[in-house]
Parts: sequence; structure tokens; C-alpha cells
Amino acid sequence: MQQTLLTQAGDVARTQNEQIDSFRAQLATMQQSMADTLAATTRELTHSGQTAREAQDAAFARLREAVEAGALRQAQAQTEAQQAATAQIGAGQQRLTEALSAAQAQAAEAQLGQLRQLGEQQAQRLNELRQTVEQRLAAVQAGVEQRLASLAADNEKKLEQMRATVDEKLHATLEARLGESFKQVADRLEQVHKGLGEMQGLARDVGSLNRVLSNVKTRGIFGEVQLAGLLEQVFTPEQYATHVATVPGSSERVEFALRLPGRSPAASGAEAPIWLPIDAKFPREDYERLLEAHERADAPAVEAAAKAIEARLRAEARSIRDKYVAPPHTTDFAILFVPTEGLYAEALRRPGLVEALQREFKVMLAGPTTLLAVLNSLQMGFRTLALEKRSAEVWEVLGAVKTEFGKFGAILEKTRKKIDEAGKTLDDAGVRTRAMDRRLRSVEALPEARAAELLPGLLQGGLDEADTAPEA
Repeated sequence: MQQTLLTQAGDVARTQNEQIDSFRAQLATMQQSMADTLAATTRELTHSGQTAREAQDAAFARLREAVEAGALRQAQAQTEAQQAATAQIGAGQQRLTEALSAAQAQAAEAQLGQLRQLGEQQAQRLNELRQTVEQRLAAVQAGVEQRLASLAADNEKKLEQMRATVDEKLHATLEARLGESFKQVADRLEQVHKGLGEMQGLARDVGSLNRVLSNVKTRGIFGEVQLAGLLEQVFTPEQYATHVATVPGSSERVEFALRLPGRSPAASGAEAPIWLPIDAKFPREDYERLLEAHERADAPAVEAAAKAIEARLRAEARSIRDKYVAPPHTTDFAILFVPTEGLYAEALRRPGLVEALQREFKVMLAGPTTLLAVLNSLQMGFRTLALEKRSAEVWEVLGAVKTEFGKFGAILEKTRKKIDEAGKTLDDAGVRTRAMDRRLRSVEALPEARAAELLPGLLQGGLDEADTAPEA
């Protein structure tokens, strides 16, 4: 609808511009016609003045000729009556002067009258042209004003219709948009209400988790559960054990221990395993104090909390070494597992802490990612040991296969010889058959019934062989 209204407005504007251009062209044509009329009148006046000037010059020429002729005649008669001629000449000159003056005055008056008459005629024609132009301009102006008034009225009506249509469309669109917006706001508010309910439930769960983690024993269980999950991802249940007394005769039991292949026989005669102790620790209070200090940008508090974490890890490493490491029943090192990467990163930031734990207490610090890498390395070690154990058996099987393969080669050679002999016998039989066939070509063949009577056993045996051959 808006595009249609804009198109109509453009058409009206183009129509108005075309009418204005047409009026401008008419004015230009009228101005050109007036200019042409003025130019023609000017040319007529100029031509009339030139014609009067030429007539005056001709009169002066004729008068001069007449004067010259009279002078000649007077010269001829001068010898006769010079005195009388002198008087007559004086009188003639005076009369000539008076005549010339009168002729000049008459010519000037006639020229002035013509010029005055031409001026009056030109002024009258200009007045008529001016009145005509003014009348036409007034008529054109009245027509233009009338057309402009009608166009303005039509535009006003169309604009009013457009305004009404646009208002109606805008009202309907606004109501639809407002309805959709209110609906979306209601849906969003419902989603926010649901989200607030979920957040309240999450806050309750976080509070429960906080209460759970505030207990030291529960924090230990949290680390044990995470460690158990990592071990289950890499090893089978036969490759590790839980709550193992790694030191013989000790009541201390480590949470998890990997079962490594042993090399010293046990008291029962079986091969005793070598245990790799893995213990999980989670100094939560010290780590939370460190995080709070980082949030406050309190450098002294950060340093104090980091030192507390370092002291706690050193104490735990010393406890693991004293309780669970006892070569040759165990490996000469143990693994201290921290269940969060953030705590492991803070331990790595302490200069020389990890090296000191390995050097002084034979304890390797590991986070979740690092422990997975270590466990994968141990898994590859287990596979290498299994391959070493089975390598002797593989070589024995290969030796037996080699012996049997030699016997199989001899049997295969004998079989080849037998096949060659049978082929040679078949070739000889084929030669004899072709020789017999050449000899029998001249003999006429008997019907099958007569041949069956003469050779009953041979033909019956041949038929039996032919019947049993496809079944074989």
C-alpha cells in the first residue's frame, strides 16, 4: 500500500512538472514572438527613415542640377547684360535660398510627421501586444492556479486516504506486534521463573555439596571416587586393588595400588606382585583461602595460602612415604593425586615443590590429566611385559611349525611325483586310444541294442559309470 501511494505521489509530481514545463515553453514562445515583432517594427522604421533620406538626397541632386543649368544659361547671357544679370542673380540666389530653406523645412516636417506617426503606431502596437500578453498571462495564471488548486485538493484527498490506510495498517500491525511482544515477554518470564526454580534447586545442591565437602572424610571420599573413575577407564580390575596393605605386617592401607608384575617368589611359591601406592588428598580450606585472596588481589594473603598448601602437600607426601612405600614389596615411589587441575597448577607454581617431593619423599604429584598420562604409560608397560612373557611360547610354536612345514614339503614332493606319473599314464592311454580309434574308423558301428546283446557287461558298466559320474 505504501509503495502504491508513493507511486501515485510520484505520478502527480511528474504531471505538475510537465505542466510547469509546458507553461514555461509557452512563455518562451510568447517572448520570442514579441521580440520578433519588435525587431520587424524596428526594421520597418529604419527602412522608412532610409527611404525618406534617399528622397531628400535625390531632391537636393535635382535642385543642384537645376542650379547648375541656370548658371550655365546665365553665363551665356552674362556677356549681354552683366549688370541686369547681377541683379537677377542676386534675386535668384535669394529666391533659391528661400526655396531651399522651405524645401528643407517641409522635408523635415514630413519626416518628423512620418516618424511621429510610426512611433505612435509602434507604441499602439506595443500597447496592444502588452495588453494581449497580459491577458494571456492572466488566463494562463488563472488556469495554472485552478489546476494547482485542483491538484492540491486531489493530493490532499489522496494523502488523507493514505494517512487513513497507513494509520489502519499501523494500528493493526502495532496491535499484532504488541500481542506478540507481550506473548514473548510472558514466555520469557515463564522461562525465567523456571530458571529461578532451577537455580534455587542448584543453590540447594551447591549448599549440600558445600556441606559435604566441608567434612574432611567426605573430601577424601570425593578424591577417592574421582581416582577410582580414572583407574577404571585405563585398567582392568585385576590390574589394581583398593585398600591394600602394601607394607607386610602394617595396618596402614593405601586407597589404591597398582599391581605390577613381581620378580621375587612369595611364601606360597607363586610370584608376588609389586604394588604402586596411589593416594588422593584434597586440602580444600587452604585452596579456598588462596582463591579468595586472588579475588581480593591481596598479595600477602595469596603468598600465605600458597605456603600453607605447600606445607600441607609436603606433610601428605611424608605420610605416604612412611606408611605405604616399602621396597621391594612396593615400588620405590608413590603417587599423590590431587582431584582438581587448579590445585595441581598452584602446586606447580611453587618453585621447586614438585622436584622436592620426588627427591626427598619419592612421591610424584599428579592431577587428573597428568595421572591419566602416567596410567597410560603404565598400561603400555603392562602390555610390553605380557609380550615378553609370550615371546618364548611364540618362538616354540614357530619352531614346531617349521618342523611340520619341512615334513609337509616332503609329502608335497611325493604327491607331485605321483601326479606326474598318473599324468604320464593318462597320456599313454590317450595315445593308445587315438591309435585304436584310427583302426576302428573303417568298422561300421552297430545299434546300441545289438551292442548291448553282444557286450552286456561292458555296456552296463559304462552306463553305470556315466550315471554315477555327476553324483561324484
